[in-house]
Amino acid sequence: YNAEYGVVYHPPYHLRVLFCSTSLCSVLSKRKKTMPSQPIRLYTKGVVLGYRRSKHLQYPQWTLVRIEGVKEKNDTQFYLGKKVAWVYRAGKKNKDGSNIKVMWGKVATSHGNSGVVRCRFRHNLPPSAFGATIRVMMYPSNI
Repeated sequence: YNAEYGVVYHPPYHLRVLFCSTSLCSVLSKRKKTMPSQPIRLYTKGVVLGYRRSKHLQYPQWTLVRIEGVKEKNDTQFYLGKKVAWVYRAGKKNKDGSNIKVMWGKVATSHGNSGVVRCRFRHNLPPSAFGATIRVMMYPSNI
């Protein structure tokens, strides 16, 4: 019994065979787990590092993003093609009365070997977004 969720704990199969009586095992298998409903986050966080650049030039159409939990180049493969959103507060209000705005982009390719990705936004991100948190959406799925 798990006090946190109020559900029955199902021990691994080999423990059930050794320690459960047949009546107890039948009760455990019939009872369903009920987890409390929590909001599901459909994105992972990332940080804007800056523009792609060389020694003398920078390319503002390419934005470098470090995604939370991605440490290697192989890990970036999952995120290729995913949508990226920079949510920010603007001085001017929208038609619906909110001053929250979004700039959308897409993860294009990996950058280097340490898990950084290159993103292209519909409109280039302003330099005020450097260091800001962005959302890397879990869609569209390529699985």
